[in-house]
Amino acid sequence: MNIIATPNAPAAIGPYVQGKIVNGLLYASGQIPLNPLDGEIVGDTIELQTEQVMKNIAAILKEAHSDFDSVIKTTCFLKNIEDFSKFNAIYSKFFDKSFPARSAVGVAGLPKEVLIEIEFIAEIKS
Repeated sequence: MNIIATPNAPAAIGPYVQGKIVNGLLYASGQIPLNPLDGEIVGDTIELQTEQVMKNIAAILKEAHSDFDSVIKTTCFLKNIEDFSKFNAIYSKFFDKSFPARSAVGVAGLPKEVLIEIEFIAEIKS
């Protein structure tokens, strides 16, 4: 089991790691729209926050020597489910060849009052 840690994605704000690789799969903790340099929330719209979350995911994937085409499953938490189509417009730009399986749910609240959180599972190719 390998722990993934990169300064190019936000540090954990609790007792967890950015991700772990187990049996060729990367299990990543939920990413929220924090700037990895200062820990501040990026943006106040679902579009800006989704863009930052996806950049954070990209950094974790890169650290694990993977990419968006290797993402198998995402779970997306939206503070306002009415933002679903705006969220999809940004999210979809990051997947070139194929989309992963996905769940997207509306939730009552997220850490630091952000609008979006995404966790994911990706294949790590040897």
